[in-house]
Amino acid sequence: MTAKIILQLAGVLGSLGVAIGAFGAHKLHDMLERAGRLDTFETAVRYQFYHVLALAAVGILWAVRPELRGLGTTAWLWLGGIIIFSGSLYVLCFTGITKMGMVAPVGGLLLLAGWLSLAWAVREL
Repeated sequence: MTAKIILQLAGVLGSLGVAIGAFGAHKLHDMLERAGRLDTFETAVRYQFYHVLALAAVGILWAVRPELRGLGTTAWLWLGGIIIFSGSLYVLCFTGITKMGMVAPVGGLLLLAGWLSLAWAVREL
């Protein structure tokens, strides 16, 4: 992965977060509320955005400091975490497949590992 790809991913995932969040808030709010999934949906969107912003920061840092090769690992972990954590919660909200809730912790672990990877990658700054 390169700094350019990380920043492109942040742009795409950020725009998807806006679209999914707006769609859920305006078109699906009542359905999510009736299903008792509004909080779950908001958590998925929130964590997606936190990590999109972090991903953008990592891309910028790597563009400025290309010798910090470990930032690529951080980006991969966060990308996987966003897809698995937020993605499984979106699937749960929109389909009612409750088993998807069991997948979310795997994504959460990837997000956590990404933060640890960041700490390791910048240890010599």
